[in-house]
Amino acid sequence: MSQTVKRLKYDVAIIGGGPAGMMAAGRAAELGASVILIEKNASLGKKLLITGGGRCNVTNDTLDVRALSAKLKNKGKFLFSAFAQHAVRESLDFFHSHGMETKVENEGRIFPVSNTARSVYDVLVNYMKNGKVEIALGITARSFHIRLSKIVGLNIAGLGTQSIVADSYILATGGTSHPETGSTGAAFPWLALAGHTIVPPDVAMVPIKIAEKWVRDLSGVSNQNAKLSLYENDKRTASSIGRMVFAHFGLSGPLVINFSGDVREAMQYAESDDKIELSLDIMPDYDPAKLDQKIQEIFKTNQNKKLKNALRDLVTPAMVSTIITLTKLDPEKEINLVTRAERLVLGKLLKDMRMTPTGFLGKEKAIVASGGVKLEEIDFRTMQSRLISNLYLIGDVLDIERPSGGYSLQLCWTTGWVAGTHAVEKKF
Repeated sequence: MSQTVKRLKYDVAIIGGGPAGMMAAGRAAELGASVILIEKNASLGKKLLITGGGRCNVTNDTLDVRALSAKLKNKGKFLFSAFAQHAVRESLDFFHSHGMETKVENEGRIFPVSNTARSVYDVLVNYMKNGKVEIALGITARSFHIRLSKIVGLNIAGLGTQSIVADSYILATGGTSHPETGSTGAAFPWLALAGHTIVPPDVAMVPIKIAEKWVRDLSGVSNQNAKLSLYENDKRTASSIGRMVFAHFGLSGPLVINFSGDVREAMQYAESDDKIELSLDIMPDYDPAKLDQKIQEIFKTNQNKKLKNALRDLVTPAMVSTIITLTKLDPEKEINLVTRAERLVLGKLLKDMRMTPTGFLGKEKAIVASGGVKLEEIDFRTMQSRLISNLYLIGDVLDIERPSGGYSLQLCWTTGWVAGTHAVEKKF
């Protein structure tokens, strides 16, 4: 890795040393192309190394291509032809063949057995090394030099020479999530100048801020199986089940992060007098009748105990005080004196804890940022721009929201592999 350029011209130039860019570079080099990858940071894969808390949720075990496309909702139809070439099965085969073992965890999330993102990084770096990819660090791309709908040079800063020339260019500069890693959406302005439509970036998958103090008081308490519902003017419009965590600002965890897009959309289009609420159900496996039966069984077993102590058999101990506060029940009351009406109040709360969303954490906490190049302007059979003949667009540059659980990196593996393949085919 260096800050020098060895050739006057390359078969393929890749801008961006994240997961999509590294996959594209390795694939193009594997097929015999001369490849240069430029990265403005002093090292590759900064965002990759922090994904999944540093463990790297490398993909999801959604092996069926149609099911995988469906996870991306209305954007999935665009990816189907790319997934048909390289999807989860192919990605797993790739990493396994390079000596990285994987394991499946909750919700189909797949991680390296090593539990470290460094394993994924090492596979990609070695893949590029084996293909003799030239890696230039500390190089900032400024713009494309375009003539007759074709790139004839990449204008750069950080080298003695002012441009890099290649037959094909693959743009993998990322979106706007985690800007501290260099993912700032810097390429969007010059893509717009080149004629591409840029959907304005916004945070897509982020924790949610909550107004109620009791939520913040529970900071650090988690629930492995909770149901979160969105209510707009007392009408439920969306719901989902998963793992959530209370935080000092409100709510986080996979359930909340995946649900944040629905909440953001509701708040965005709400009128001043609209009421937007979230409802937390911490007993989603029980309907009201079955939950009441469960409460009665626990009360019978603990009939001589005080309510505050008996509740420890029903909810996590850290939530007892909050439950008491919200239900306004007497914590010192003996169970055998609790009335049916009080018992039903308790059951109702456990199924419907209302909260008021007030906003979202910023891009620095976003797992994924929405926005990017309009998908209709890309040929997903090749990842080629429909406007610029020798440009390929991959990874977070694309306007694709996706749930957490390995789908973001799978998008990188798929689009990187497809672009790397077809950029070389065009050359040879």
